[in-house]
Amino acid sequence: MTTLRSLRCCRLFLVLALSTGVLPLAVSQTLSASLPVDFPAAPHAYTPQPLITVSAEVQGDLLAARQRYLDAIKAYLQAPQDSAAIANKIGVAYHHMFDMVDARKYYERAMQLDPKFAEPVNNLGATYHAEKKFKEAERLYRKAIQLQPHGAAFYSNLGTAYFFERKIKKGTEAFQQAFALDPDVFERGTAARIEESSSIKDLAAVNYTLAKTYASAGRNDRALAYLRKAVGEGFSDRKHLMNDPELAAVRETPEFAQLLTLRRGN
Repeated sequence: MTTLRSLRCCRLFLVLALSTGVLPLAVSQTLSASLPVDFPAAPHAYTPQPLITVSAEVQGDLLAARQRYLDAIKAYLQAPQDSAAIANKIGVAYHHMFDMVDARKYYERAMQLDPKFAEPVNNLGATYHAEKKFKEAERLYRKAIQLQPHGAAFYSNLGTAYFFERKIKKGTEAFQQAFALDPDVFERGTAARIEESSSIKDLAAVNYTLAKTYASAGRNDRALAYLRKAVGEGFSDRKHLMNDPELAAVRETPEFAQLLTLRRGN
């Protein structure tokens, strides 16, 4: 009889627990003891972790790196608009979309916000370069160099403008200065340097000069690479190829002989 009463009491406790959602202490302890050790009987309250937020500028940088320039501009416009750096980045995004009007507007805004900021000055010069207004481009490149004398990319852009104006000596000197400041300046793109295409003849002259610049520094591999580009773009002055003193070491390589064969084949 006692056992029957005990069973009835237990059944009553369970019914009460199911109906109220609260287990009597003795029953809850018995059930919790049967749980796996990695599943706590009374788990701690969940505390949400703070989300990692990314600034509008960083979002814009990430989108620009993926060449999603319109989305990048939208992100940059959510950043503080009193920043010369943001204005310059918006200009660069428009520049990459060949919208020189809006690019120029934002470069000029960046220059107004920070008159000592060299990059928008250089980039504004590149918009005129794209329109073949080399005199104006040259003026702005020079101004960028005055603001930042160690800007290798600015000297590179200035040298390119000189070449397109057929100022070969000045172009060569500017390239040499760019190389002295940064030997890899011609090998990589930078935020401050936006290259513009021009005629094949102009590019051939530029690449031939770069070949001599690298050869003078003992970088024969890069010199040969630029020589191939120059020859492929129509450089055909055999006298210079065979007599320029900067190329003396390069002429002794088997690759140079192959290059001459390629040239004859063309």
